[in-house]
Amino acid sequence: MRLSDAFDYQAQACTTLGSPFMGQLCRVLATRLVRGTPLTDRLFDWQGDIGPRGDSVPLRLCGALHALRLQGGAALTAVYPPHIATDDALWLAVSQVLADHTDFIDAFIYSPPQTNEVRRAAALIAAGHMISNHFPNPMRVSELGASAGLNLNWDHFALDINGTRLGPPNATVTLAPDWTGATPPMTMPKVVERRGVDLNPVDPATDSLRLRAYLWPDQPHRRILTDAALALPHAPVDKADAIDWLATRLPHIAGQTHMIYTTVAWQYFPAEKQRDGLRMIETAGATATPDTPLAFVQMEDDGGDNGAALTLRLWPNTSGSDAPLTLGRVDFHGRWVDWTA
Repeated sequence: MRLSDAFDYQAQACTTLGSPFMGQLCRVLATRLVRGTPLTDRLFDWQGDIGPRGDSVPLRLCGALHALRLQGGAALTAVYPPHIATDDALWLAVSQVLADHTDFIDAFIYSPPQTNEVRRAAALIAAGHMISNHFPNPMRVSELGASAGLNLNWDHFALDINGTRLGPPNATVTLAPDWTGATPPMTMPKVVERRGVDLNPVDPATDSLRLRAYLWPDQPHRRILTDAALALPHAPVDKADAIDWLATRLPHIAGQTHMIYTTVAWQYFPAEKQRDGLRMIETAGATATPDTPLAFVQMEDDGGDNGAALTLRLWPNTSGSDAPLTLGRVDFHGRWVDWTA
């Protein structure tokens, strides 16, 4: 995929996800970004998949620009929301920033996007209730690609489904996606231990700028939810390779259900690590018992036309099949859930 094509694709995706500004910014970058500086040459010569199912280079650059805006970048203030700018004015400001802040942008785009989208926790809450309905043991959770670990606190969030509430009554964060399908089981999960891993974890206490930078500038409601999640006690996130780390978490603990999950993170793992991880999880699943159940939940891009696939693998199972159970589809930003379980 060419860089311009990647920005065009991202522009369409952002517009579909309710961000006309990001659509405009990506279209401008698709047509006006050219070679000629070490930074732009690096973007054009990027090794690997630059698209949204790979390294997401357009989002990295847009995140870097938004970070500079959040830090008070004067050049961007007049052309970023809530202001409306022409394509010419937007490009004039962006091109100036690309020239003036090369080192900052170059360092920022080194790491993959760290959205830590709080609304994706709607899928985790629903899946957690589904798992607890099968195995009501106390639960420990392991998140692969946890970023800052905000969604490790999913059991402290509430989910409002057309007036039916799942989760604690005094939750600081309440998610209310457009929901179609049945209501998940009401069995409340009880998380007794939580931990995540990320190759480059974000410390929510010192680097919340990176988290906020990946929240699109014309969507302040996402900022409100993120700030509320940041106010909760921070769950531990280890800096490590996710699959190597997972090996230390897989031994069963008597009386506990182990819930492993990813939300739009698996795609960033190398193919060989994905294979190793699945093999390890399946091996652990083969020895799971009703006293030590194992669940693997994934909300990931499967190439479908509409959002991400939400799947569950649960051990032990009596279905005679190891295939993932499809729970439904979820908007990449958690705006809607189509629950089919």
